Amino acid sequence: MKRLTIKDIAKEFNVSISTVSKALNDSYEISVSTKEKIQKYAKENNYKPNFNALSLKNRKTKTIGIVIPNMLNYFFAQVFKGVEKVANDRGYKIISCISNESFDKEVETIEMLSNGSIDGFILSLAEETVSKKDYKHLKDVIHNGTPVVMFDRVAENLECDKVVTDNFDSARSTVGHLVKLGHKNIAFVSSMANLDIGRRRQLGYLKGLEDHQIKVNKDLIINIDDNYKNYEKILEPIFKNNTVNSVLATDESCAIAAMKVAQKLGHKVPENFSVISFSNGILARHSNPRMTTVSQHGEIMGATAAERLINRLENKSEEKKNAETIVIKTDLVERNSTKNIL
Repeated sequence: MKRLTIKDIAKEFNVSISTVSKALNDSYEISVSTKEKIQKYAKENNYKPNFNALSLKNRKTKTIGIVIPNMLNYFFAQVFKGVEKVANDRGYKIISCISNESFDKEVETIEMLSNGSIDGFILSLAEETVSKKDYKHLKDVIHNGTPVVMFDRVAENLECDKVVTDNFDSARSTVGHLVKLGHKNIAFVSSMANLDIGRRRQLGYLKGLEDHQIKVNKDLIINIDDNYKNYEKILEPIFKNNTVNSVLATDESCAIAAMKVAQKLGHKVPENFSVISFSNGILARHSNPRMTTVSQHGEIMGATAAERLINRLENKSEEKKNAETIVIKTDLVERNSTKNIL
């Protein structure tokens, strides 16, 4: 649907663009009845002022909007750091917003910033948005010509640049690493079953087992959709009733809960029980023992997203290029929660 412009409103009421502009800005120069009619029509037709068009044609705010789903996640903090560094180096300011995993908050934020406050968006989807699969607010922004770069949690069918982790391959190779250390009873613990990244990691885990002819035990695929405070309560009976000697976790909170439960049940980490977590954050570095992790390089992901967006904004030839998906390769950072038991 075409975005309503001041020109369209002027045509509708057979008045000048200047009259519409003054009416929308509540100018005393325009009669109350005309103002009310124009303002009502603009509201009913979802008119949003395009400040770029209202002022100089090539006016830029030199500001980027970044929307992250969760402020407590160390990975997102690292991404933000990467975005901020590149933005500063290239003379851009940042407006940062947090959706708090809420679809409504994400929509509200995108709409608020789409009025000409920013030149482009860097965004990771809220969990509710992924569950609803409702991306109309983002389609509208892209359709209206505002560049968007999505990272980590992305919508595959949206025509915009994306920066992602190799979730499938890294989970697959991590299972291979655990097998080489002598582990066969590998549990997969995830708090991300509702997200594509969680599903990709689970598929990678299953492929890793298949690569080494290890039979899948469905009881060891543990998807936790609950408050992190309950993770240990959920994991304890599963670990008690099944043979488990290693864990691949989608995030650090799950990994630390798994490690605590294993230790409580008499396992020694890493002597006879190994734990590996995605995301190389603060919790992993300060756990006891210190956690082996799959580093997603959040700072590199943020820097890559910012470079991509700013190149789109500043280079006309880049604008015409097709959208790309850039894959950031992970690394295994070995610490003290894994050991060869052969």
